Formats: sequence, C-alpha cells, structure tokens
Amino acid sequence: MPISPALASLLLIAVTACAPAGGAHAPGTAAAPAAAAGDPARVVVTADDGFQLTMWRKAPAQPRRSVLLVHGRTWSGRPDFDLQVPGESRSFMDALVALGYAAYAIDLRGYGATPRDTTGFLTPDRAAADVAAALRAIGGRPVVIGWSRGSMVAQLASQRTPELMSAVILFGYPGDPDRKVPEQADPETPARKPTTAEAAAEDFIAPGVISKRAIDAYVKAALAADPVRADWRRDVEWNALDPQAVHVPVLLLQAELDPLAKTDAQARLFSRLGTVDRQWVVIPGGDHAALLEDTAPRMIAAIGAFVERPERPARPAQPEHP
Repeated sequence: MPISPALASLLLIAVTACAPAGGAHAPGTAAAPAAAAGDPARVVVTADDGFQLTMWRKAPAQPRRSVLLVHGRTWSGRPDFDLQVPGESRSFMDALVALGYAAYAIDLRGYGATPRDTTGFLTPDRAAADVAAALRAIGGRPVVIGWSRGSMVAQLASQRTPELMSAVILFGYPGDPDRKVPEQADPETPARKPTTAEAAAEDFIAPGVISKRAIDAYVKAALAADPVRADWRRDVEWNALDPQAVHVPVLLLQAELDPLAKTDAQARLFSRLGTVDRQWVVIPGGDHAALLEDTAPRMIAAIGAFVERPERPARPAQPEHP
C-alpha cells in the first residue's frame, strides 16, 4: 500500500539528523526525512491543534499495507517497537516489514522525540486525536496496533474515527469494561518523575523467553528515550471507552502470563464488541512484554493471519416472492 500523497511529497531522499522540525506544517501533513540504513525514518506529523508529533517509519520498497503502532504508559515508540540487540531479532517493526507492511510507531506528547505541549500533560482524548492525525498523515486506512495503555488509546480512536483505520489490534489491554474511573481533582503541575531501570525491566516476568542481553538493551534504550515519566491527567476520559461502540474489525491479543490483561476482563471486552469481525488469540508463555520476547513470532503470525484473512463474501440479493 503506498503512503499518502501528503507523506510522499515530503519524503526527502537524504540522510538527516533527527532534530525536531523547525517549520510549521498544515494539519494532517507529515515531513519524513530518510534515516540512516537500519534506522527508522523520522516523520513529523502536525496534529489538529498545530502541535508537531514524531512518528518512526520502516517499510519495504513496495509495502502492501501500513500499520500504526501505539506505545504504552511509560516508554515511547522506538524502545517498544524497534529494539535493536546485536545477534538477536527483537524489533517488532522489522518483523512487520518482513510481512511486507510499512510500520509506523508514534511518540505521543511527552514521549521519545515528541516534546510535551504547553500543558505539560497528556490526556486520553488528546492521545486519541493525535493517533487520528497520524492515521490521516499515513493515509490508506492503516491497521492500528496498541500495546498496554496504547491499546486503550487505539480503542478510543477506533470509536471516534473508524473511517481512518481498517482494523484495530489490542495487546496487553489493561482495562475492564465494568471498571469506571471516578471523578477526581487533576494535578495542576506535572510531576516529571525520573524513570528507572527497575521500571523498564519489570514487565519481563515469563521464564526462558528473553535473554538478559535483550532485557539490558531494552532498559538502556528505554531510559535513553524516556528519562522522565510522561504525565497524564483527565483519566475520567477513559470512561468513554465502550466496546459496543467499536465497529472496525478487532484482534484481541492476550499473553498467557500477562498480569495486566486478566482473562475475565478480556472476555467482557471481547463479548461486548460492536463488531462481529473479531478474533481473540492467546499467546502461550508470554507476558506483558511478549512482543519483545521469543513469543513475538506467535504474535506476528496471529497479526498476519488476521490482517490477511479473506474478506467476507457479499451475499447475492434474494429474489422477492409474492
């Protein structure tokens, strides 16, 4: 699937430094200078409020489809989706490229290469709107894959802008349709707490599915990309999540040993989805970080099978009988 004209027209055939873009772009457009070989290209997307967001892109020469990856609560796009470990294949983006897909990973506000906006905070509504801006820039109705809190953002975007995506894939979904966030006072000042190595390594709990070298590489990459924890507020906006309002195709991915994705909550989510085009796949032996572990090929296989599933045949019109 080709990239959108807006994105293609701003793709520079040059190796450039990954410094923030200085000029303003019209909403929904993107500037994408090429990166060094092996590194993702940086794409600058202008959101609906004029704020500039960073996406990272890897793609084969002739991509068949596009996928937008949405990171979780603490760490940004590159450590989560493009982890590079000498002698090991841990990049989820590289695995998607091997399927023939263009893979995009967004850095939401306050994460990775995207700075905070003037509020200093991110909110669920703002995150969903920024995902919509990224989808408009990519064009062609990409598949959206959200991990952890990113899966909740992806769901919210699917409810509000289903016309921009062809499907949504939810992995490590930590929500519960029966649980609502109570109204509470929001902080006025961002805490800006430093992130820690312990927090970066805490999701790797499944035995025998990832090397210490890979965990160490993830910790190093995560701390380098996100030395300060992003701040969120208006958590009450998560109450807008409604499975019955999701009408795009859904793949729910659950890792067997993920402590954040409880089976009873996953079942409530899955059974209430507003689409009949839905699948629920459990990844044996995986934990909340299964996409970085030896369980990743099972996830990639499930994603490929879902994305490439046959279209539902249209039923011929039935003749009317008197």
